[in-house]
Amino acid sequence: MSEIITSLQNPRIKNIVKLEKTAERKEQNLTKIEGLREFFIALEAGIEVKTIFICPEIIDEKSKSKIEKAIPNSNIVYITKAVFEKVAYRENSDGIIALVTPRELKFSQVKLSTNPLIIILESVEKPGNLGAILRTADAAKVDAVIVCDPKTDTYNPNTIRSSVGCIFTNQVVVCNIEEAIEWLKNNHIHSYAAALTAKKYYHESDLSGAVAFVMGTEAVGLSEKWLKGADEQIKIPMSGKIDSLNVSTSCAILVFEAMRQRGFNH
Repeated sequence: MSEIITSLQNPRIKNIVKLEKTAERKEQNLTKIEGLREFFIALEAGIEVKTIFICPEIIDEKSKSKIEKAIPNSNIVYITKAVFEKVAYRENSDGIIALVTPRELKFSQVKLSTNPLIIILESVEKPGNLGAILRTADAAKVDAVIVCDPKTDTYNPNTIRSSVGCIFTNQVVVCNIEEAIEWLKNNHIHSYAAALTAKKYYHESDLSGAVAFVMGTEAVGLSEKWLKGADEQIKIPMSGKIDSLNVSTSCAILVFEAMRQRGFNH
């Protein structure tokens, strides 16, 4: 094992802190992963690891050995517990912080199944919601998650954390509404906009074919562009006093109804 960094003033340590800012992540084309589970999911997905910071006082020996076999020594930096605890964003980070290159696909790179199931998010602004939806997408083996005009960085460390690494297991495309609508039409995918103005409930719709669910924000819902651009509108029955659910909850309801109608074969 090489020398251990002990100072918070070390340039590499200072850079970890810088990467808390979206602008810095974009400029450096880097994001930060904390936690062994998330890291190994990213590694399995083929994400490029630039640097991994390991705290020998925290990480278990088996995981440390596994990382050292998988990552070139020149990409591994060791740090003390005091330094790690100062720069780790979350608790229980398992003694590792990895800096990796984000991977966002273009539509031309997306591989579709014979019967695609797609999630489309408009102007998503909360990393926690995006992360939860990515977990749903992974659980249902959704073909792709399309993020239109996002108001949050898709590779925000909070998204990585709340998705438990599922940002790396999904095909994620960032685009504008017009590009998404054109892609859906070119691939013959029927789009359902989740909207309060819908006359039809989701369970009354045939979701067994190639479909995309379009979800808006909880505050304002979908834009007119999507309400007019989608093939149909659907809604979830609401019996209480509120008129909407958390967007990640709504998304899970729709996706798993589609899975049910497909006999959970996807």
